[in-house]
Amino acid sequence: MWRPDFEYAERRPAWIEGWARRFWQGSTDHRGIPGAPGRVVTLVEAPEARCWGVAYAINAASMPAILDRLDFREKGGYKRFETIIHSPGGAPEPSLLYVAGPENRNYLGESSLGEIARQVLDARGPSGFNADYVHRLADAIRAVGASDEHVFEVENEMIRLKT
Repeated sequence: MWRPDFEYAERRPAWIEGWARRFWQGSTDHRGIPGAPGRVVTLVEAPEARCWGVAYAINAASMPAILDRLDFREKGGYKRFETIIHSPGGAPEPSLLYVAGPENRNYLGESSLGEIARQVLDARGPSGFNADYVHRLADAIRAVGASDEHVFEVENEMIRLKT
């Protein structure tokens, strides 16, 4: 949401139905290291959920190169697939997203808020402190006028543990 790292023609708030964002994916290549992974978000199926994010429109000519870069960036367990997104005032449309499921080697799965927050506070990788990732994600969700209970609870638990 907050670090696309590619050229895009348009950026707009959007959501998907039936998915929830969770800090259940380990990161050993960006926000942690092998043996001390950070925690980053993935999507999990949740039939009644609505997960807000940002949709990026990409120029068709740039698509192959951008997808190659994203596939490399998301190599730590994420798979690309198609879904339908919804935007305020717009019609539902097809889109691509990345999801890391339990079949990948970096999947950490469900843990308590305290365990997730402690792991995040202790983790750092080539892309920086894991805590910065959580704060920037929470800020990006707020910036589109949305809410994400899990992300905000992890952020609040991190703040509580630091005080």
